[in-house]
Amino acid sequence: MRRSIAALSAAALGLALITPGAANAEPAPGPGELSPADKASLAVGVGIVPKAPYGARPKGPNPYLAEVEDAATVDYSGWANYMKTQAKAKQAQRAKTTAALKAATPAVVVDEDELDGTSGGNDVPVNAQRITGYGTAAGQYPNIRILGSLDNEAVSTPSVAAPPEDNGAIPLAGDTGIGSGRSGATIESQIGDGPHGRQTGDGSNDFDFYKLTAPAGKVLTITTATPTGPLDTVLQLFAPDGTVLAVNDDFTGIDSRISYRVTTGGTFYLAVSAYGGLPADPFDSGSGGGIGDPTPPTEGPYTLTLTSGGVDQDFFAVKLRPGDIIGGSVKGSATYLTVYDTVPREVHGSDQDASFIYPVDSPLPAGGNAVTDYVATKAGWHYIGVASGSGAYDVTVEAYRPVLQGAKPVQTLYLDFDGARVNTGVFGGPGNRDLTAFSAFLTSWGLTRADEDAVIDAVVAGVTENIKHDLEESGLNTRFKIKIANSKDNADPWGKANVSRVVVGGTIEESGVDTIGIAQSIDPGNFETEETALVLLDVLSAPGTDSAASLNRYLTPQSDRIRFVAQALSNVISHEAGHFFGDFHTDNQDALPNLMDAGGTGFATLFGVGPDGVGGTADDLDVDFGESAFLPAEGFTGTEDTLGRIVFGVTS
Repeated sequence: MRRSIAALSAAALGLALITPGAANAEPAPGPGELSPADKASLAVGVGIVPKAPYGARPKGPNPYLAEVEDAATVDYSGWANYMKTQAKAKQAQRAKTTAALKAATPAVVVDEDELDGTSGGNDVPVNAQRITGYGTAAGQYPNIRILGSLDNEAVSTPSVAAPPEDNGAIPLAGDTGIGSGRSGATIESQIGDGPHGRQTGDGSNDFDFYKLTAPAGKVLTITTATPTGPLDTVLQLFAPDGTVLAVNDDFTGIDSRISYRVTTGGTFYLAVSAYGGLPADPFDSGSGGGIGDPTPPTEGPYTLTLTSGGVDQDFFAVKLRPGDIIGGSVKGSATYLTVYDTVPREVHGSDQDASFIYPVDSPLPAGGNAVTDYVATKAGWHYIGVASGSGAYDVTVEAYRPVLQGAKPVQTLYLDFDGARVNTGVFGGPGNRDLTAFSAFLTSWGLTRADEDAVIDAVVAGVTENIKHDLEESGLNTRFKIKIANSKDNADPWGKANVSRVVVGGTIEESGVDTIGIAQSIDPGNFETEETALVLLDVLSAPGTDSAASLNRYLTPQSDRIRFVAQALSNVISHEAGHFFGDFHTDNQDALPNLMDAGGTGFATLFGVGPDGVGGTADDLDVDFGESAFLPAEGFTGTEDTLGRIVFGVTS
């Protein structure tokens, strides 16, 4: 991934990803298996496939929108870079459709009241600068521009000699002197010159580890620059026990940056590695995965800058109503923007502009260094946080009400099992394609065409529970209304107002889109009420030995086949609909099953397979929308309420 894994919290900026650190020694991978080093990379959200050139569209479908079969094949960094470069053009396109709405609600300028050249006055939500008069009720102003400045402690960065090789592991780390005599340093070094480099050693991959200490409250800011040579750096910050505290790939171009606020003082270890060549075990300098095939990790010189100091962050409080949809963007010096809810807890932190995946009809702000959004579920003070920079910034925050609020039409979700002609160009595909009907795939699950009606009825019941009954029963929004229609029982409403559809059928070859499922957009607030998603069935119906994404892997003689096939399909359908109703992917490795969990290694959970590993048995899981962490590989931080985003986006 390209993002800095760093987060604002009520007390701290910087800790967003905590995973087990040191990997256990494993045997050499067999044909087609991932090496321990590759597994370690994927575990912290860093890709292992060759990157597309900066700004170029990577191969395959957009993983933010797609349910990919294998995360190891995804160029997350490339996609984040591509979306950033494309955001300006998409923003101009959206501006044409939202011009009248924007003109009707011009922004009110708010100046930060923290004294120039100082910090600490509004550094945490409890001390946030309150902005009164903001909101979506009559007489309030829903759009603001916040002008302020981040004023950090000045830290000098004298040149320090690079430590000698081998410094490729925590026990061998070179001491930077940070925290024990100096607060900053600049080090000129090189990846590839150690005993594990390709030219100078065994070729398992060279890493450079550095030791630094810091007390609680300080911020460790670490950057790489590669003005010459091909090196593409990745930074990892470790605790002494090998726990990964922060990771970054491609913060600026292919250079990396970590900003980590220390909550508990102590010793930390920084690893500089090359993309595609991270250590499997931070205690073993020889734990690299080798030179790589077909593209080896890059080697070359880099400049490392490290500081430990006081770093400013600013919070602003705005009072929201349930159902308010807010979006923010930041320009100027700041590169991190976040939203906190009423708790307060972080609910969407971002150091990227992924607004390319919003639909054209979305009025949410875009452009700049970072873009974030949130759908409020409770009334009260919410908090906008800005950080990671030095100097003046300009934050735009806009609030809207659900587009269907007060209108008579109800959002319809149409499930099409009959096969359809779909313009796959909206998913990056080749254009209009004919997709085979659902019925053609039944025999691949050991079912017959005589079972079709029963399966469809069960799928519709599952989707209705996931996207209608569960949301109604949450009690969050008494005006939540959605109609679930399907091709078996209803006339085809596609093309009518406020109808979005999920086409269930077809194959990767037919569609030209290499995915299991994909949605047209991610639409916080459901501003575009007429969108399409696909759930393709060739991978889902493949032999069980082919993929963890095949339903057949979990079917045995003990399985209720109709129940399990319907359960799994209803969850995948709900997942794709969740995207165009406003949800991003959630972490498939945490302990909280969520219908928005990404695929990859998480398919069994998404399908609802219980502890016995068999689908269609008594211990199957009821997977729902709810609260879970964002998927680390996609670079957002905080807790996403996937139910809350939908229940207020679909309001009549």
